[in-house]
Amino acid sequence: MSRIIALLTLFIPGIFAVIGIKLMRDALFNIVHPIFFHLFIQFAAGLIIFLLGLAFIGGFMVHRDRKKNKIQRKR
Repeated sequence: MSRIIALLTLFIPGIFAVIGIKLMRDALFNIVHPIFFHLFIQFAAGLIIFLLGLAFIGGFMVHRDRKKNKIQRKR
């Protein structure tokens, strides 16, 4: 059961990261979504969403590895 919860914990931020990549790609190909009124705002929102999803996944992995003593703590 805990593995399923961990998988969902990583799956949801992964979806957000994919949405961020899609928004940035659409901004590069001049496809404006109705929510955004300018391409730069769409690209910036996509970049922020991507970085937040990536940071959450990275932080989750570092936390898990530190908990299992696979990496050393900073001194």
